[in-house]
Amino acid sequence: MKTITRRARAAALLMTAGVAGAFFYVTSGAQAQSAPRYLFDPTWPKPLPNKWKMGGVTGLAVDTDDNVWVLNRPNDLRNLELQAELTPPIADCCTRPPSMIHLDKAGNVIGSFDAPQGHGMDVDSQGFVYIGQDTVRKYDPKSGKLVGEVPRAPDTQGGGGGGRGAAARAPGRGGPGPTGTFPQPAGRGAPDPAAQQKQQAAVAAFRATYPPTAPMIVGQIEEIRIIEPDGEMYVADSYLGGRVMVFDLKTLAFKRGWGAYGKPLAQISTNDADHDYTPNGPMPKDFAGHLTLNVSNDGLVYAADRNANRIHVTDKQGAFLKEFIVAPQTGAGGSTGGVAFSPDRQQRFLFISDLTNDKIWFLNRADGKIVGDMGSRGENGGLWFGLHMIAVDSQGTIYTGEVFNGERVQRFVPADSPKGKILQQVAALR
Repeated sequence: MKTITRRARAAALLMTAGVAGAFFYVTSGAQAQSAPRYLFDPTWPKPLPNKWKMGGVTGLAVDTDDNVWVLNRPNDLRNLELQAELTPPIADCCTRPPSMIHLDKAGNVIGSFDAPQGHGMDVDSQGFVYIGQDTVRKYDPKSGKLVGEVPRAPDTQGGGGGGRGAAARAPGRGGPGPTGTFPQPAGRGAPDPAAQQKQQAAVAAFRATYPPTAPMIVGQIEEIRIIEPDGEMYVADSYLGGRVMVFDLKTLAFKRGWGAYGKPLAQISTNDADHDYTPNGPMPKDFAGHLTLNVSNDGLVYAADRNANRIHVTDKQGAFLKEFIVAPQTGAGGSTGGVAFSPDRQQRFLFISDLTNDKIWFLNRADGKIVGDMGSRGENGGLWFGLHMIAVDSQGTIYTGEVFNGERVQRFVPADSPKGKILQQVAALR
């Protein structure tokens, strides 16, 4: 009787938590034997407090305590998702969350602050949070106070100042939703040649004012990585398809930078054709766009050029070592998004988040060969709709964040971990 009771309780847990159908192992034919295996954990995170509804996730980091920082876009929320903000409320849910949310290993919110929205983030061992906006800004997590920022160009290529700004918010009034919610508006007739010529001239003038060697942030931030032993911060900005920029962590002064294939900043082309990529076509000689990065324990820099479906490996001075290509047939947003490492001392595997194909690629770090992949597009737990951000804690747990209509964070545990074994035991009772 006790056995039946335990099974009944386990089955109830299975259905309640949504574990059924939530087991996603790495798959890639015979090669999968050497790839890590993961299981979706439906118990994390806990429901958010204060009727918060998370927006698209644009930054994700794990701190020294293995707690998780989530940067999201509250302004992604629509009117129907903000009806609890009205006075009086006209529905039970929801309200805007702070842009930065701190979650513990159990999935509870343990802190938050509401900085202007951004893209890319990291956190140092002292708990200071670095958020990519139109530059990198450093925040005190307890007060949310701005305590430092990296120099940036005073204006933008499209015109106007480079200030961080903030969208005005009114209770109960949201926006059109996250990227990918609605189709792009159709064009309005043939382009105006005179307007195109004027725009091209404006771009050329901007690039003459801010050449590729500009020792500051130009454009927007894609990713940030803090390397405290070196006292440095690695930043990928979006200018000219993307530049790897290194700043002093203490003074925030520029130190060095490079482009695709480790070329010096001065050699980055200002000709857009040199950054273009066609699926299955030759690789462009410069980064194509949406550049992210990470730095391994042995001092290698992995720069993922998402729009060209590739990863460039250099040393910390920018000397080019090798190129990895992933799903080169991928168009649209590209396949090589965020870069994370397996938790073993040698960091044998690269974990690559893929926004377009909605999966995680597992690569052998030594040679870039794909040894497995996990997941697909879907709205069930364990699937993704706009897999954008990825982070890994010291135990090898994977955390993911979605944009598009996903707008959530999820956790995946190693199959051989204590939690993974419990999930497999529960699944076996189905």
